[in-house]
Amino acid sequence: MVLVRVHRVSSIRDPETGRYGKVIELVEEKRVRAQPVRVSGMPPESMMIQGIIQDLTSYLQSFGLTAGGPLKPKMTLFLTEEEYELLGVKLDVNEVYELEFKNGTITFKKAYD
Repeated sequence: MVLVRVHRVSSIRDPETGRYGKVIELVEEKRVRAQPVRVSGMPPESMMIQGIIQDLTSYLQSFGLTAGGPLKPKMTLFLTEEEYELLGVKLDVNEVYELEFKNGTITFKKAYD
């Protein structure tokens, strides 16, 4: 199982059939680990600054702008409108899903539900 985030959904038209579809780009998402906070003996100003740094780090990670490097493409789907409907999962931009490969199937499950 791997976590993926929907990075982009674009509309396409198949040049051979003329049918409309979607290109769905999925990128690897890393779980944000909360860092332990030492409360005893820490001035309130330090706790506030540490909270701001954690929030900023989380925000930058959502854009792929931290030490982890740029976005890591995981999978790109090219689906007709009919195939997208048959998938049975509405893949929205910035939503995070658990992607599982098992016994010849690919399963999408919304993470953080």
